[in-house]
Amino acid sequence: MKEARLLLYSAARVVFILFLVIHLVYTEFFAFEAAQIMPWKQRLWKSNADLHAYSSNITSAPEPAPAEVLVSKSKNSNISEETILFDEGKSESLQHELQKQDSSLEVLLSRLVPEEQRSEFESSGLACDSAAHSLVCVVNKPVKIINSGSTGVSVVYESSQSAGERTIVRPYARQEDADLLKSVTPVEILSQENSSVKQGCHYNHDVPAVLFSTSGFTGNLFHEMNEIIIPLFLTSFQFQSHVQFVVTDHKASFVSRYGRLLSKLSRYEVINPAANRSIVHCFPGAVVGLKFHEFLGFNSSEIPRGYFMEDFRNFLRQTYRLKAQNVSAITKPNLLLISRQHSRTFLNENQLVDMMRTSGFQVIVAKPKRMANLAKFAKLVSSCSVMVGAHGAGLANEVFLPAGAVMVQVVPLGLDWASGAYFGEPASDMGVHYLEYKIEPEESSLINSYKRDHPVITDPTRVLYNDYQAGRALYIDGQNMKIDLARFKKTLTEALKLLG
Repeated sequence: MKEARLLLYSAARVVFILFLVIHLVYTEFFAFEAAQIMPWKQRLWKSNADLHAYSSNITSAPEPAPAEVLVSKSKNSNISEETILFDEGKSESLQHELQKQDSSLEVLLSRLVPEEQRSEFESSGLACDSAAHSLVCVVNKPVKIINSGSTGVSVVYESSQSAGERTIVRPYARQEDADLLKSVTPVEILSQENSSVKQGCHYNHDVPAVLFSTSGFTGNLFHEMNEIIIPLFLTSFQFQSHVQFVVTDHKASFVSRYGRLLSKLSRYEVINPAANRSIVHCFPGAVVGLKFHEFLGFNSSEIPRGYFMEDFRNFLRQTYRLKAQNVSAITKPNLLLISRQHSRTFLNENQLVDMMRTSGFQVIVAKPKRMANLAKFAKLVSSCSVMVGAHGAGLANEVFLPAGAVMVQVVPLGLDWASGAYFGEPASDMGVHYLEYKIEPEESSLINSYKRDHPVITDPTRVLYNDYQAGRALYIDGQNMKIDLARFKKTLTEALKLLG
């Protein structure tokens, strides 16, 4: 009987330990995905009800009269200096600096306004900053946001000084692309003289709103990072998660893909104004549009000042729990090869991989399907000391590389400028070594269609200048590469030297 009890006790211990291990594994690898799925299930389940009752710290009424004013739980929009954005620590430099500064809503909003406009901003309540790539309008007075149906979204604020003025913003950080902006829903900013702004609110939020669009080139990692994620960080990080995102042209796939990141920048569920057009949301202030500095990068002297790429990379490390901050923490030289499937592909990819392995690397080949889960792929990238890929969106994963890593970009014919501007120049600010491998005409598939002395081969710049769409069809969409293995091996040797 005693032996049976001991056996039963031992079995119970084994079961308990096994359960504990399974729980830890689940928490590490699957909890995030489950957490992302559940809110979407809840939204579908509540689709006929108010989708935003859970969105932020608000006071609401089920069926308010048109002129009813709902009082927010907190009329003070100041942000507590004790607020901690990250669960696993802080972005040491930037976050500590922000917490030392005046955290009143008025001051935070004014940091997004050029100095020469701040005096007028304080009196009129509206200021717009127009740059080559972005247009950002800031309102420091109470606003109500209304979905106007097919005409777009309206942001209404009270101003006796500029009553009746209208400003139109298409809130996507690629203002230089007029054709692209046609797909971005316009946001109308309208000033009114009377106090009707405070009437008819279904929900009163006590944090400011940031409005932006997920139209444009979403679905492409480079454009998502370049035109939404980095600009969103620039625009909203200073609010220390006390901000409400209102997303026009709402794409559920984008919100799901970047769910963990969005939840770190804002503690509230994203509002989709098109989900329920009869709902009116009111805020103590608003920002329409996102700030843009430079391709995949930051300029600390531009508004809002004091932001560096390292701040953003710290934010990514903490958000996605990336362990290797420096390449010195990686014991073996792992090489990640970004494998393209439709254009700018490596025609001799298998031979290329074999050569990489004989050169001393442990090679990981990443095809598009493997890159679909951003959280998991970010961890994989952060465990690699070298990343290799042809010019394309996948190289934007360089933001996840540890400091001291090497990024090797294979530059196809005709894409010299884009390769350097989009991925080469930003690398140094990331603390990443950058190497270029520019292919020879004989390595391009275009040599099979054009003679060696044809302008398509000898002068791609002129071809692109004369007819960009025709040039794009050739160099971006219609070109593949057969890499000279012996020549490319020299580049890998240089990468090994940079690793030390």
